Amino acid sequence: MAQQLEAITVLQQQLLAAQTAIATTPAAPAAATAPAPVAAPIVEAALPPKFSGERGQIVGFINVCCLFIQMRMGQVGSRSRISWVLSYVQGGVAEIWKNNVLDEISKGTSMVNTEEELFTKIQQEFGEFDEESRKVDELRVLE
Repeated sequence: MAQQLEAITVLQQQLLAAQTAIATTPAAPAAATAPAPVAAPIVEAALPPKFSGERGQIVGFINVCCLFIQMRMGQVGSRSRISWVLSYVQGGVAEIWKNNVLDEISKGTSMVNTEEELFTKIQQEFGEFDEESRKVDELRVLE
């Protein structure tokens, strides 16, 4: 029985030594663990004003739409971007035009497949008739 008590005492001492060694050994970094991804900061961007078809609004409307798309809609598909831009086309003759474009899109007959093509179509529909008309408009603003 004395031998058994002595063996138990030796085992307890070995266990205590092993626990102390484990407690004082710094943990090794995990080799296979990848660092957690850092979330990209959310950048605020101005929403475009509603576009009703007025010639003087075109450049500002398109510029703000382009900036917003570039800053906040990088992973969004073209169809959703087109729908987003069209959601800001409201009122006046632009509302009727938008409904026609949406109808063409739903029927699959639309020639608009990217937001750039949509911006070109907006400029063609509501933009300046020619250089002379633009200069006349600029002179009116100066008066």
